[in-house]
Amino acid sequence: MKEIIQKRLASLASREEKVHRLREFLQLVVLQILSEGGYFQKIAFVGETALRLLFQLQRYSQDLDFCVTQPDTYEFEKMKKSIALNFEKLGFDLYLKPKCEKVIQSLYIRFENLLYDLDLSPLQDERLSIRIEIDSNPPKGWKCEMSLINDVFIFPVWHFDLPSLFATKIHACFFRKFRKGRDYYDLLWYLSKKIQPNFELLNNAIQQTAKGVHLVGSENFKEFLYEHLQQIDFSFIQRDVSPFLVSPREAELLNKNLFYDLLRKF
Repeated sequence: MKEIIQKRLASLASREEKVHRLREFLQLVVLQILSEGGYFQKIAFVGETALRLLFQLQRYSQDLDFCVTQPDTYEFEKMKKSIALNFEKLGFDLYLKPKCEKVIQSLYIRFENLLYDLDLSPLQDERLSIRIEIDSNPPKGWKCEMSLINDVFIFPVWHFDLPSLFATKIHACFFRKFRKGRDYYDLLWYLSKKIQPNFELLNNAIQQTAKGVHLVGSENFKEFLYEHLQQIDFSFIQRDVSPFLVSPREAELLNKNLFYDLLRKF
């Protein structure tokens, strides 16, 4: 497996890009393990990494996010053990740190010695990590579909459809307690594709975190975005997202005028 990784990284110029691509490869391995273990009958792939790996979003992502769709059969401990066992079979030395809160369950996978073994770090104790996060109580209204991943491995993945993914991204942009430049890059991508969000899911998500906010629908969606975008510091957004972009110069696209222009055409 490490030989496959070395071949994938050989043509890349910078260490930063190699580390991004390495993490992405390991994310694919996690997804394959979950697919072959039958876990996509119980959880759905969501979030920014789903957009990257399934829909070719041109930015890197660090975490793997999922929502539980069949709570009666989903077992976090069984999934954790399956991931650990399969990575060990592939020759990886790793450390797992689970964290289970009331709704969100997290699993940090730390790969020991991997950066050093691949000549990506002179320090043997520098670690590479992936975080898996599972929402055990997602808001209602989501819709899912199946897609094939074909990148070294071929396997099916059950995931939110694009309107549902868009709804969760809008919620992250405007109802998260802190700003992430990555969210606004993704928002720009959705608007440029003229994708209509899943309003049922969006409103249920808003009600989970910000009760009393007016409902959002097709008739007031553009006004909702205009109002919230006026509050954004786009100079911060550009700086924050730049390290994660395949082409860092694309950060310059994140400005209020371009968002407003896309909204006028939406």
